[in-house]
Amino acid sequence: MPTPTPFRSIAHPLTLPLPIYVPQQGHVADSGSPGAMRNRATAGDDRKDNRRDEDIDPSIVPADALKHPGPRHRIVIVGGGAGGLELAARLGDDLGRHEEAEIVLVDLALTHLWKPLLHEVAAGTLGPHENEFDYLQQARDHRFRFQLGRLEAIDRKRKEIWLAPLVGDDGMEVAPHRSLTYDTLVIAIGAIDNDFNTPGVREYAHSLNDKDDAQRFHRRLLALCARSEMVSAAPVRVVIVGGGATGVELAAELSSAVDVIASYGVELKELRRPVHITLTELAPRLLGALPEEVARRVHEDLEQRGIAVRVGQKVESVDAGGVVLAGGERIDADLTVWAAGIQGQSILKTLGDLETNRLGQLIVRRTLQTTRDEDIFAMGDCSNCIAPEGTRPPPPTAQAASQQAQLLAQSLPRRLAGKPLLEFTYHERGSIVSLGGDEAIGKVSTRGRDVTIQGRLARLTYWALYRRHLNLLLGTVRTALMTVGQWLSRRSQPRVKLH
Repeated sequence: MPTPTPFRSIAHPLTLPLPIYVPQQGHVADSGSPGAMRNRATAGDDRKDNRRDEDIDPSIVPADALKHPGPRHRIVIVGGGAGGLELAARLGDDLGRHEEAEIVLVDLALTHLWKPLLHEVAAGTLGPHENEFDYLQQARDHRFRFQLGRLEAIDRKRKEIWLAPLVGDDGMEVAPHRSLTYDTLVIAIGAIDNDFNTPGVREYAHSLNDKDDAQRFHRRLLALCARSEMVSAAPVRVVIVGGGATGVELAAELSSAVDVIASYGVELKELRRPVHITLTELAPRLLGALPEEVARRVHEDLEQRGIAVRVGQKVESVDAGGVVLAGGERIDADLTVWAAGIQGQSILKTLGDLETNRLGQLIVRRTLQTTRDEDIFAMGDCSNCIAPEGTRPPPPTAQAASQQAQLLAQSLPRRLAGKPLLEFTYHERGSIVSLGGDEAIGKVSTRGRDVTIQGRLARLTYWALYRRHLNLLLGTVRTALMTVGQWLSRRSQPRVKLH
């Protein structure tokens, strides 16, 4: 195999080891012909191709090399997170496998990582490559196609999305500014952290929006630990802003990981606490989405680990040396993480005049259709579903995104058959917060009532949620083999990633 060539889509670095599906003439318009449209009825008929259909891998070849007896409805899903990838897999297994529709997944990365694992990647207790899945392999296994790119615009009249150019690190243009037509569009690009216009957040604080953010944080943590070991012999100071699930899980995971990191040094090992962690939260308690009793137990657990928990504290600004609280108190930090809420990505406010809420999320009906275009759906963290009267909108969690993917996997085939769409109702099945190692706590809903669980039982429940996601993508046998392989690997590798 030739040496992999690094690519980027504008500001996003990508490594591209395999060919990608880039639709050719009739499917994609380059920057010189923005009005080009796909000819579904004749695509591929004007060229001679002696290859049999079964010899062609539909996940990577140009779409016009595939032969179809007639036009097919094209469903384009933008965003390969937990919900987007699950939807593509479900639709591919159904409509794609039976050639009733063409399913295309668009993402700016080549691999998928379940977002609830990011805090473990950041702490170094989980290597990202152990749990990444190639979109190309998923496309081949589930009979959908994958398009590498970043959403830039939507032309609702022409029913096209426009993708930003792919440019190599050497400046070579790999793929131009191009369009991809759709019949049905599903937007599932997720959300980003909400800085609430707090000065200094974008410049000085780390985020955990994706795998790159988590790896960047981990490298910085290791560098600070190395500096402490070789130069200062002082504890590393970490401030985490936001006492929701992300902030709490990161704080707990770090408290377990830093002791392992320190054990490899001399100076760090002598410190009573090699890393000082402070967790701040604006609300009067942690984990506002969970029962107060659960939040109280988590608060006590974190403090027993030596983590300073500051609730009811507003961060006024962030700078290179730490954070400043309302009232002027300063907390010094070598490393600041911002995990205080989410908002829609800025691109959503410019997408064909679609309606958004104050957080920049697309407003969708209970059918998950956007309010101004019945052919455009949105799901996951980038959307805000209009909830039935007396109920709250679904939370920005992987559980909600997965439920929405299940609904659309049933609704979109009904739409193609001319049947009414289903309406989404969120079913709360519980929330589990990982506290590092074998510890977790949360609530599960059973027989109409909430039950608090903690310890290994809660950790097993947390583990099972991820395995359910894997089972959909990999199947039962491959999920079992992967689980055994990871268990064996962890017995032979350091408990914490040290590079």
